[in-house]
Amino acid sequence: MGDLVIHDLNQSFSRDDGTILAAIDNLSLTVSDKEFVCILGSSGCGKTTLLRMIAGLDTATGGEILLDNERITGPDAKIGIVFQEYSLFPWRSVLDNVAFGLEMRGMERDERYRLAEQYLDLVGLTLFAKSYPSELSGGMRQRVAVARALALDPVVLLMDEPFGALDAQTRNMLQHELLNIWGKTKKTIIFVTHSVDEAVYLADRIIVLTPRPGRICEIFSIDQPRPRDRTSVEFAKVRRLVLDLINQPKCTLQNELSSKV
Repeated sequence: MGDLVIHDLNQSFSRDDGTILAAIDNLSLTVSDKEFVCILGSSGCGKTTLLRMIAGLDTATGGEILLDNERITGPDAKIGIVFQEYSLFPWRSVLDNVAFGLEMRGMERDERYRLAEQYLDLVGLTLFAKSYPSELSGGMRQRVAVARALALDPVVLLMDEPFGALDAQTRNMLQHELLNIWGKTKKTIIFVTHSVDEAVYLADRIIVLTPRPGRICEIFSIDQPRPRDRTSVEFAKVRRLVLDLINQPKCTLQNELSSKV
């Protein structure tokens, strides 16, 4: 599979008073096949807007996004997305929720349930296949959402702050599980977060965006082996570097400085 290439991307919105709000400004980025990238930035910097354009849910006002050298012009089966909200159907069982996308594709019943069971096993929820979302914890519901996205076998998996509403212990556990799933499935993952700790724990690279309009301020390449020890000196050093950057006015201009840490 090829890379995801974002070239000179712009996005702006018209306000009721006729003024224009710039959300993304001249952003260019290449995400390599099977890479785990975290998009990090303050609230309102355009992280979710960027993800929605990659997913083909919103149209850019300028620039282009290419996957496997093909321009993204709308929702694409090669791209899956997991939102912070679980977006599960409460009237469908866990198994039926995971199988839903496959059903919409017209897959035969036996085959879609076989695949749904396979991905439920991958996220450790086989015993809850007949349960309903209301019977699950928040972390378990989010694992169902991940399984549903993976069952469609996307090339790229987009994740928009998927663990943001969870308690710290559950969040750390799911971060570890996500890395295990990523290692097994070899998907390209683009993960939006506002948590520096989460980004340092997960990412091959951290893309730090400026406040609105979103530009690339800096790119950190994380060379530490996994699983990463959050209590280590090396981990703390990277976290401090990223925090210092975010807390300074340095990110007012796009400079795309690559730092090996």
